[in-house]
Amino acid sequence: MDFGDTPAEAAFRAEARAWLEANAPAKGSPEAFDHMSSPGKSSELERALADRARAWQAKLAAGGWACLDWPPEYGGRNASTVESIIFEEEQSRFGISRSIFMAALDMAAPTLMAWGTDEQKKRFLNPIRQGEIVFAQLFSEPNAGSDLAGLQTRAVRDGDVFVVNGQKVWNSYAHLADWGILLARTNSDVPKHQGLTYFFVEMDSEGLDPRPLRQMTGGAEFNETFFDNVRIPAENVIGGVNNGWAVAQTTLNSERAAVGAQTSVVDVPTLVDLAQKKGQAGDPAVRQALAEAWIRSEVLRYLGMRVYTALSQGTEIGPEASIMKLLTGDHIRNTSQTAMELLGPEGMLNDDVWVTRMVSHFAHTIGGGTPEIQRNVIGERILGLPREPRADKGIPFRDLKV
Repeated sequence: MDFGDTPAEAAFRAEARAWLEANAPAKGSPEAFDHMSSPGKSSELERALADRARAWQAKLAAGGWACLDWPPEYGGRNASTVESIIFEEEQSRFGISRSIFMAALDMAAPTLMAWGTDEQKKRFLNPIRQGEIVFAQLFSEPNAGSDLAGLQTRAVRDGDVFVVNGQKVWNSYAHLADWGILLARTNSDVPKHQGLTYFFVEMDSEGLDPRPLRQMTGGAEFNETFFDNVRIPAENVIGGVNNGWAVAQTTLNSERAAVGAQTSVVDVPTLVDLAQKKGQAGDPAVRQALAEAWIRSEVLRYLGMRVYTALSQGTEIGPEASIMKLLTGDHIRNTSQTAMELLGPEGMLNDDVWVTRMVSHFAHTIGGGTPEIQRNVIGERILGLPREPRADKGIPFRDLKV
């Protein structure tokens, strides 16, 4: 099989590259914003980087390069799988980060397309594409991470609104977001998976309080978010009341695919350059580690093509996203470890980008579901292994000891 560009794809790549070279900020330039999660940022710099990201998304939309694989009725080009991959490959060469828009583009938008009403799609999809809306994911809780269906944040119906109380955690960029995707409990008299509802909530709602959490990287893009009698209009329910678990599966599968596609955070050619600069490129053990890093990146690239192909054919992302997500976490950890071994003691004394990647690899490993959860998904939904036994099956949530 030939994975090289066809003449048409080569022409598309040349067009994309020319537009990016004319419009995108170079890595390391004053206009770059590919260091959104770098340690030690002030809140002023963080907001400035977020503003650059918003402006870039708006420029993509104006130039016809935003959300290429979206249907034309939503502002996309209905681009092919390969064209979408080509553009992402070319865009990764510049000082750009999509991280602040990940929840909007890779979670909220696919969920809207699958479950939203026509009015909800009209209300949100075009502003998302144009960079006008930043979303945060409000799923995990202090006592409901891997067991997400055990969440305790409650939404009680009060006429045309739901009143929400509870706490969420590990909410990326919640302090910068305009909207949140919220999973809350609306019925405690049924088993835990059956009583959840999926909402869109405005982040400036009265009683909603996101608080950044300082991480060991020095950055603070994660948040814990508190809800104190937050009122959400019933029109912001996505996919129907008490159907939130099914809706959330679309979000989670899309998130895992997006996390799994983040191989650009590990630049293997840069790792090779580091080995050469350190005079270790001829060491057999180092050469083996470099080869393994390249193999991992290629495997992930082709798995990404499979996911893009499924999306282009109108197939919802399934458990194959768990494979990508699991392998990506391993790839980032192992490749960063190789870089740290090349840096030696120097790695403990500076803020080299590889040091940040090594320290932050836990976020890529855990985000979107822990490795243990991904292995369960792969075993049960792909390999057909027996499901894990559940002591809470069929028991109403209010009768569980949580």
